[in-house]
Amino acid sequence: MHKSGFVNIVGNPNVGKSTLMNALVGERISIITSKAQTTRHRILGIVNGDDFQIIYSDTPGVLKPNYRLQESMLNFSRSALTDADVLLYVTDVFDSYDKNADFVEKVNFNTAPLILIINKIDLIDEERLVVLVEKWKTLTPRAEIFPVSAIEKFNIEPLFKRIKELLPESPPFFEKDQLTDKSERFFVSEIIREKILLNYEKEIPYSVEVEVEQFQEDDKLIRINAVIYVERDSQKGIIIGHGGKSLKKVGTEARKDLELFFEKKVFLEMFVKVEKDWRNKDTKLKGFGYKLE
Repeated sequence: MHKSGFVNIVGNPNVGKSTLMNALVGERISIITSKAQTTRHRILGIVNGDDFQIIYSDTPGVLKPNYRLQESMLNFSRSALTDADVLLYVTDVFDSYDKNADFVEKVNFNTAPLILIINKIDLIDEERLVVLVEKWKTLTPRAEIFPVSAIEKFNIEPLFKRIKELLPESPPFFEKDQLTDKSERFFVSEIIREKILLNYEKEIPYSVEVEVEQFQEDDKLIRINAVIYVERDSQKGIIIGHGGKSLKKVGTEARKDLELFFEKKVFLEMFVKVEKDWRNKDTKLKGFGYKLE
């Protein structure tokens, strides 16, 4: 008997969905920063065993959209409700109960088995956790509740075991050696974007998209050319920094991570271009791989 299914991870921004997925997959598939809206796409991480295949799906945090890019991000989250074999709703010990209550309602009406995960429990005492569990039992009566610490990997093994039990009988959907549905170029752009999120403040990281124009690999080296798109000329100046220092720092940090990711030497060249108001341009968003209604 072989089990296989889609395990979709949804929840508000910054509750630790990407950290949880990376802990469950055992690989760094999703980028993680403390900033909201770090995840923009729906990213699959695939875990294979002899008699099972779990396809985890990390989604952007649920938010009220202010521009077309955020509408696309919300579409990724909504689509995760329609094709889940098991649904993981992630909250954390600081998350407010009534934030995006309409989305929680949609989760409750979903027919897939539901596991509610309370993350970051290493940051509170047992008494507060008991109160949280009782509150979520009231809000999501059909859910099984798992308190975890994704960053400490606490209670991840029992959660993994339970997910496996809930999977439907099915042949594998992907090849057994496949780790994700995303291309190498996608991970290059995500790693560069992560470094931008970590190194720049305010609106800058949210105005940036990264496109890989060249990815050439031989036995010893990967040559990568990437373009960082911003919305305004002033943002281009901030990304590059005085004498190119800021861009060089991002490039060095990204290259080191890329070499770990690909286990090979990387030559990375980056350019910055202005694409005015790209976050509201459907043609540009589609070109960057976003899903629009």
